[in-house]
Amino acid sequence: MLYRELGKTGVQISLLGFGAMRLPMVEKNGKSIVDERESVKIIHRAFELGVNYIDTAYGYCEGLSEVAAGKAIKPWREKISLATKMPTWAVKKKGDCTRFLHEQLKKLDVEYIDFYHLHALSRDRMEKNIYKFDVLEEVQKAKQTGLIKHISFSFHDKAEVMKEIIDIGLFESVLCQYNFLDRSNEHMIAYAKEKGLGTVIMGPVGGGKLGVPSDVLRSVNKEVSTTAELAIKFVMANPNVDCVLSGMSNLAMVEENAQVASKGRALTDEEVKQVNDAMEENKKLAELYCTGCNYCMPCPFDVNIPLNFSLMNYHRVYGLTDYAKQNYQWIGSNEWMKGKKAEECVECGVCEKKCPQHIEIRKQLKETANALR
Repeated sequence: MLYRELGKTGVQISLLGFGAMRLPMVEKNGKSIVDERESVKIIHRAFELGVNYIDTAYGYCEGLSEVAAGKAIKPWREKISLATKMPTWAVKKKGDCTRFLHEQLKKLDVEYIDFYHLHALSRDRMEKNIYKFDVLEEVQKAKQTGLIKHISFSFHDKAEVMKEIIDIGLFESVLCQYNFLDRSNEHMIAYAKEKGLGTVIMGPVGGGKLGVPSDVLRSVNKEVSTTAELAIKFVMANPNVDCVLSGMSNLAMVEENAQVASKGRALTDEEVKQVNDAMEENKKLAELYCTGCNYCMPCPFDVNIPLNFSLMNYHRVYGLTDYAKQNYQWIGSNEWMKGKKAEECVECGVCEKKCPQHIEIRKQLKETANALR
């Protein structure tokens, strides 16, 4: 296993981190719960292979991830860095942060947490939850009393907002998304590193997008056996990245990812350039169909045109057909996939009058429906 220093924390961290968001689940008494026995076995195997960083959160796995992670690290406690996250959106009054921290310490059954993240910070959440209820003061006090070792944050907003949060000068590490389909945080990862923060990456396989076969993406580097391997190698090749989290739910994933993180340089500079160049070309091709500007919205009949076209591009441009088809079926099923599918277009033509690229939207929605349903 390869190791890097996590910012200026003085902690040597494994290049591969264990993300405890996707632990194996089972049904019991009509409820979905963590399979603790299997989870502990999987986590222990990761530790045996050199992983020394595990990341969980208050709400992961129906709120049970912390319990399973706590049981898994017991025999390894002094060798493992434990990270968890406080649900910032649930802070409604002063003292809530401290209350959550003590609840999490109990669930994890530990005396301290190595890296305590303020979960999913954004500009809006900083104003409405963090500053309003003195959360920064509370975590500083928790650090002073030894309940947490390092103050961290995870991030889901625009890159420029990450700079604002880094410049507060309090945080010691950041967790953010980065992969070769989404490099929007790339320059901020470098900025965080320059400022001395540790950098941990989530979503190296794009939340599963890059975990499915794609001849288009595999052709970028024929030395890798899977698209997921290429994706993880790409992130690990970035010298500004200290650790790459993988949400591992079985032993095979642990073995495969640990092998990748135990080799020398993940990709050469030339191979990274090839991946970047290929993605830029593919992005241009995708934008020939739709740039995602949203000028076509709202649709009078609630068809989510940009989402449908985005999924079509995953199929048509990147060859991620299985991912595109699966997600197409989920349109309209939750708050992240709002609206209606392409097949529900009534061909009113309102959208085409608003499209700055003059895309034949009605025609392409038909093509999308035929390809993905």
